[in-house]
Order: sequence, then C-alpha cells, then structure tokens
Amino acid sequence: MVKLTVSTHKLFGYGGTQRTAKRLAEQAVTLVDRSVPGRMPDLQITLTAPRGMAELATAAEVELTGGEVDKRIQARALREANRHARDAAARAIPLASGGVLVLVNIDHHANPAQFAVTLVHELVHAMQFSRKGVRERIVTDLRDGLGVEKQSRRQAREHLRLLEQEEREAYGVEYLANQLVPAAAA
Repeated sequence: MVKLTVSTHKLFGYGGTQRTAKRLAEQAVTLVDRSVPGRMPDLQITLTAPRGMAELATAAEVELTGGEVDKRIQARALREANRHARDAAARAIPLASGGVLVLVNIDHHANPAQFAVTLVHELVHAMQFSRKGVRERIVTDLRDGLGVEKQSRRQAREHLRLLEQEEREAYGVEYLANQLVPAAAA
C-alpha cells in the first residue's frame, strides 16, 4: 500500500485546496499505478509557492546526494532552482528514503482540472523512479551537478536522452487526468 501525504509549505488559507488535492491524489495514484509500468513509491505531495518549491527541491537534492555539498555550490543551486521554480508547475524528486517528493507550484493551477493534469504527469515520474537504474542515474547526475563527483560525458548524454524519453512518456499519459476531474468537483 502506498503511503500518501499531502501538505502545504509556507501557504496559509489553502485548507480547501489541500483537501481537494488529497482527494485527487488518492484517485490519481490508483489510476497511474494501473496504467504505467513500475511500482508506485511512497509519496509526499507538497503544495507551495515558487520560493518554497526551490527551497524544498534544493534541500531534497542535497540530501539525495549524501549531503556532502559545498555551501557555495548549494547557494548557487538554490538561486538556479528559484529561477526555474517561477516557470515550473510541479516537480518530482526522488528522496533518500526511497519515496518521492512531489512539489506543486500552486500559482500555476487555477482549477482542479489543471492540477489533475500536473498530478498525473508527476506521478508518472514517480513510477519511473522505481524502474531499474533510474534512481541511480538521477543521483549520479545530481552529484555531478552539485560538484560532489564527476560523471563522464557519455553518462551525461545518456541521462539527457533518457530524461527526454521519460518526459514524452509523462506527457503521453496526461489524458488520464480527464478521469479525475469530475472527482474534484464532488
């Protein structure tokens, strides 16, 4: 059984949104688990604003690499994450504990239908993380990006190629969100 938690980070007055997100997430987990190859890991879904998204993503990535990241590089990673967070609707990050953290930028979701599409997309990524070699490849790329351990150019190219393939798969399954939206109105 998948352990699912839905919370907010640095958001106030979003109790109704959080309840809707929890209802949608419970149904989306079941739907994606049946439709996409892999094993659904434990999930922590956090609704937040762009700044909170950058903070949580950077902290999770540093923890995933083993925590031995230079403070200057960590600060640079946070600045870069802040730039990307303004444009990103959500992000899925594997956790050191084996679960997945799904950060949702609440500013990009005007209604439950948009949230459902984003949620399905990110849950597909969570399923992908459970596949053989994917988590290790992501950790290797992160360790390279954060200056902990270099990876070869070949590894970097292969990572980018597989990342594009995984994105295409996630976009290709977004149609499943159509089955969730009526549940959000309930």
